[in-house]
Amino acid sequence: MSINTEFKLAGSSLSLMRYPAKHQHKSLQAWDSADELLLTHWLESQQQTNNFLLINDEFGALACGLLQKNTDTDVISSSDSWISQKATTKNLQRNEIEDKVRYLSSLDTPPDADMVFIKVPRSLALLEWQLFHISQCTTERTSVVAAAKVNMLTPSVFKLFEKYLGKVTTSLAKKKSRLLFCCNEKLNTPAPAFPTAFNTSEQETGKAFTLLNHANVFSRQNLDIGARVMLKHLPELPQGSEQHIIDLGCGNGVLGMALLATAPGCHVSFFDESYMALESAKLSVEKNLPEQLANCRFIASNCLEGYDTQVLGSADLVICNPPFHQQNTVTEHIAWQMFHDAYKVLRPGGELRVVANRHLPYGQTLKKRFGGFSVVASEHKFVILSAIKK
Repeated sequence: MSINTEFKLAGSSLSLMRYPAKHQHKSLQAWDSADELLLTHWLESQQQTNNFLLINDEFGALACGLLQKNTDTDVISSSDSWISQKATTKNLQRNEIEDKVRYLSSLDTPPDADMVFIKVPRSLALLEWQLFHISQCTTERTSVVAAAKVNMLTPSVFKLFEKYLGKVTTSLAKKKSRLLFCCNEKLNTPAPAFPTAFNTSEQETGKAFTLLNHANVFSRQNLDIGARVMLKHLPELPQGSEQHIIDLGCGNGVLGMALLATAPGCHVSFFDESYMALESAKLSVEKNLPEQLANCRFIASNCLEGYDTQVLGSADLVICNPPFHQQNTVTEHIAWQMFHDAYKVLRPGGELRVVANRHLPYGQTLKKRFGGFSVVASEHKFVILSAIKK
């Protein structure tokens, strides 16, 4: 079965791929029915729009669709995902469309917009953050159109739109998706209180920390179960160690910080595709270990694509609590790429240490890539796996 890349829209078509294309399952597409509804609504409304603000354009279907139909439209794309923005640039190039998109991270303040399209994210906290910023960059005349699968449009989603923008109306459901329409009623609702913070104990993390978390950070109110298990089974670093450590898929950075606290001379590179995760990790290091901030790097990347061994050198240790979803899709390809990328950047004798749900077949991938692995610990639903680069 081949990957379906043809996205048909109003008599024309686009060739769209998820990113990274080579690791995607053949059944997954780079667009969904919510993208189709948004673009069809725009074409049918024939509304003259000078500038668009796109929020959470997952793989660039919206940007490609808009610029294919109107090359004069100014498009601003705001996302918390480095991968989403990379996918947009690749898909514009794939379709020979000039990349005129202005890319913003979720932490940037968006400029004024005539029309806003927002794909509703899974995280209500991220949605709240984004709706507040929409309320600041739009007027009563701005059209705000949201789209999502019907099962994602919970009462909590409607309440957030009403809290920050005002009255909401909806379209009929089509292909299991629906549109939400609203205008900015200038309610002047205060900004949500992000980043939030929670404290860990010395028993949990080796040193008591105050962890700061932006809206889209996984488990932003407490330590997630996998991290709790990993924290009890981190490698012991000798005093005075200057090892180069990578916290891959770092989230708020708690694993890298725990190692940094035990070996202040080590260097830690925090990698994540979420801009909010990286900023949270940086804020947490500044808060708890400010004297070691100079030993840290914070790099937005798909796994370790952004790691340059010529600049950073080979790594001694990679620690990883892999995610098993990309956007709204459950997938194992992220962990697969993390393990292969780790092998590339580790020095001979370097270690990859992973916390994993027991049922996931990560051992097979580690054995294939590293030639073997060992089980460091096994607790409840999780295992700690170690693989050494020979």
